[in-house]
Amino acid sequence: MPPAYQTRDFAYELPPGLIAQEPIAERGESRLLLVDRTAPDPARACTDLQFPDLVALVPAGDLVVLNTTRVRHARFLATRPSGAPAEVLLIHPAQGAHWIALGKPGSALRPGKRVAIGPAAWIETVAVLEEGYREVRFVGITAQEAMAVAGRLPLPPYIDRAPTPADETRYQTVFAEREGSVAAPTAGLHFTPALLAALEARGVELARIALEVGPGTFKPVEVEDPATHPMHREVYDIPGPAADAIRRLRTRGGKLWAVGTTVVRALESAAADGGTVRAGRGDTRLLITPGYDFRVVDRLLTNFHLPRSTLLMLVAAFGGYDRVMAAYRHAVDARYRFYSYGDAMVLR
Repeated sequence: MPPAYQTRDFAYELPPGLIAQEPIAERGESRLLLVDRTAPDPARACTDLQFPDLVALVPAGDLVVLNTTRVRHARFLATRPSGAPAEVLLIHPAQGAHWIALGKPGSALRPGKRVAIGPAAWIETVAVLEEGYREVRFVGITAQEAMAVAGRLPLPPYIDRAPTPADETRYQTVFAEREGSVAAPTAGLHFTPALLAALEARGVELARIALEVGPGTFKPVEVEDPATHPMHREVYDIPGPAADAIRRLRTRGGKLWAVGTTVVRALESAAADGGTVRAGRGDTRLLITPGYDFRVVDRLLTNFHLPRSTLLMLVAAFGGYDRVMAAYRHAVDARYRFYSYGDAMVLR
């Protein structure tokens, strides 16, 4: 049996200067830390590379799975009737034209209260739900119109600046399709059309799924026993062609490379016999910690994650706790860039 890890086991020291506040100058030129999961010595499992080196790491016949979700302009800087500021973040649609949202301050988002997002446009709170969520509706404007004219790109809380025009493209993947997330699937931000074409030219197959990234991706684990952490719900959709690609992969004996923890959670939530997946739409609250038996994913490309986070726990489950924590120490010492706009790690 694996040891029973506590949340404190996933803490690490990160100098604030290593938290990337801006994307690298050119998409696709990030650093890439290769972690060999077969290395007997965790301290010697790391190799420093550049992201384009990934193409040579993926053999012909393997399958790379991408998350095609697009980030919504879901953040609203609103005004209370008193003139004081308020903020609303749309999470996902509810029944009818209502939405599930988060916001602050809580006193401005009580049932029946409105905050203004334009001269004749408001967000009204309909109900207070569990875990601080609100059910809201738009007044004087539709949700889609509001996002188009007043919504902001919701950059992560550790990026200490307002969105810029550059973020409109750089905080979306080049393969983003269907709008639905409040955060980008950040492992995918490194890819360029040329890198994707190079993988296909090598004989690597690409498959596309969607998982709508929710705000829980940034929620720290506040309990010492990770098993008692209230895992956030996220909606995923695995199209038939992606499920078919995975079945073909298993037939030919190749490996599946998940681009990001979101892809891992979607595929593992839909796992079926023989390393395949069930096609279709579903929702997941899957918490993956060390000791988890991966049924679908063989390789993982990911960014560097926050201390004490469920994302770091997932990576440690996949790569081995000692190996992954040693890799994080290496990344800090080698001054890799961390979090959403940071560098990447590949575990194989």
